Amino acid sequence: MKKSLLAYLLIGVFSCQEKVQVPAQKKLEAHPFSAIQITDDFWKPKLEKVAKSALPASIFQTEINTGRIRNFEKVARKQGEPHEGIYYDDSDVYKALEAIAYSLQTHPDTALEHKADEWIAKIAAAQEPDGYINTYYSLTGLENRWTDMEKHEAYCAGHLMEAGVAYYQTTRKRTLLDVATKMADHIDQEFRQANKPWVTGHEEIELALVKLYKATGTTRYLELADWFLDQRGRGHGRGAIWDKQEWGPKYAQDAVPVKDQKEITGHAVRAMYLYTGAADVAVANGDLGYMNAMKTVWEDVVHRNMYVTGGIGSSGSNEGFSVDFDLPNENAYSETCASVGMVFWNQRMNLLEGNSQYIDVLERSLYNGALDGLSLSGDRFFYGNPLASSGQHSRKEWFGTACCPSNISRLVAAVGDYIYAKTEDGIWLNLFIGNTTSFTLKGKQVPVSIQTEFPWEGKVLVQVDPEEELEFDFHLRVPGWAMENPVPGNLYSFVPGEKSNFSIQVNGKEAKFKMENGYAVLSQTWKKGDQITYMLPMPIRELQSRPEVAANTGRIAIQRGPLVYCVEGTDNDGTVLDLTVSQIPNYQLEEFKVLDERVLAVRFSGNKAGEAKSVLAIPYYTWANRGSNEMQVWIPKE
Repeated sequence: MKKSLLAYLLIGVFSCQEKVQVPAQKKLEAHPFSAIQITDDFWKPKLEKVAKSALPASIFQTEINTGRIRNFEKVARKQGEPHEGIYYDDSDVYKALEAIAYSLQTHPDTALEHKADEWIAKIAAAQEPDGYINTYYSLTGLENRWTDMEKHEAYCAGHLMEAGVAYYQTTRKRTLLDVATKMADHIDQEFRQANKPWVTGHEEIELALVKLYKATGTTRYLELADWFLDQRGRGHGRGAIWDKQEWGPKYAQDAVPVKDQKEITGHAVRAMYLYTGAADVAVANGDLGYMNAMKTVWEDVVHRNMYVTGGIGSSGSNEGFSVDFDLPNENAYSETCASVGMVFWNQRMNLLEGNSQYIDVLERSLYNGALDGLSLSGDRFFYGNPLASSGQHSRKEWFGTACCPSNISRLVAAVGDYIYAKTEDGIWLNLFIGNTTSFTLKGKQVPVSIQTEFPWEGKVLVQVDPEEELEFDFHLRVPGWAMENPVPGNLYSFVPGEKSNFSIQVNGKEAKFKMENGYAVLSQTWKKGDQITYMLPMPIRELQSRPEVAANTGRIAIQRGPLVYCVEGTDNDGTVLDLTVSQIPNYQLEEFKVLDERVLAVRFSGNKAGEAKSVLAIPYYTWANRGSNEMQVWIPKE
């Protein structure tokens, strides 16, 4: 990726900064969604739509309308039947099972669980005696397995491992987990133990192996994840993507060793999965080499290559990155899976450093670039997520390459995973989502509940009910949008206007706190019934891009809280590409509904063809739910 002089100078500055290692006593871990009951008026209906609409749609497409499940049945029959579909289609079955596992945790469903068990039995029957499982090669010739690094064998295996872990954790049923461990053992023997070079064309297995290690306690899975990471950038890559002149090793993040990587390149989803796995290994092993590389690459992504929606990967030709600040709006690719990957990666970065800036980016991607991929009905999807449209974009029932529907389904179903982080002696509140849960701190139970109307309102009530008085730190994230700038590095910044501030009370009195890594830290002895009242300001703000982003010259975007807004033709006389924002917009909130979704829209003064207009903007995640029409996020300002 060609860098501007400014970018090189910035990288030099960042490279000179000390990289932070979280002290051992403050090692963070995620508080699992399985311990959380979502009560939130914004997210609970979305979990229900995944359970009642997205998953049934996925089951229909996977089992009836395509040959994904039939392929497993054919392998078990051993009658020489042909493979249906694409060589990586097994992965969609596994992602669907993972999403089902998460959904069953929050929405128990006997029929859905029976369907999952039925699929799992067919998967188990398709496993080869040596543990290998991949329907493409079992049906087209096992003699060709592990001969093409781009055929996604390890990618499919990684999604199998994630599904096996998730389904076991939800149901305690081991069948799928046992299939996954047998495949992991086969891969370990085939490559790491034999010291046979192998570069995964599409990364995924690295992060999955860490999950498998945590679920089973088998250290060789962590060692295998580290081994796969270390294979990259050493000239081992072979196959079509490495041979294509316009792509080459950078496409698969294979140009230099992972610990030496400093910039984001290539395919966006592959990069996100790789860096999530690297951060996982860094946390598990305390590996400073991975920590420092991840910090440097993260800065390159967020400061120079991220859309205001938290989407990444502007180029459709390589489903990834081109050059710094190349962020077109109508031609934006910004794949849903890449935004899902941004959520994964930024959570791991937060666990590495305990810094709230990563949750700022996670939240931006979650509420905008990722959530946009799921329709309000739950059964239509976006693959790419443009920031402007002339009316050519529409949500689809399914895709030939169907990674996005199951990916956004599993993210939404497990959104509770991202609310908290924890240590043995502290709680970190990262996302403001209504829920009830309980922590174990210093051997004592500490039930916690949250009530909020977020993201529409900024009031967050936190009830803390320890079983006995207990001293610990409660860390409240202070979002960047509640301060002066919404994104680290000022790729986007607020137009000067109303200043923001926040307030914290404990039991009705102003709380004493210290600021630490973007968190307000409340240090005290907590007793049953203590209540934190956290008030986050949510003014309507204008954003502007750095001048290097040519596509946004003279334009502004609208943001309130974590939500980015857009204007859509349906609400504005059919057209919006000819709209401008008045010098004095007089922004006002307005109760509104997009289909059955209650939102707070933004009304403002604008112009169209020289005529003054009252313009309505809606949250970006809700657009294109009422048919194809014009839309834009970045609007010219008079």
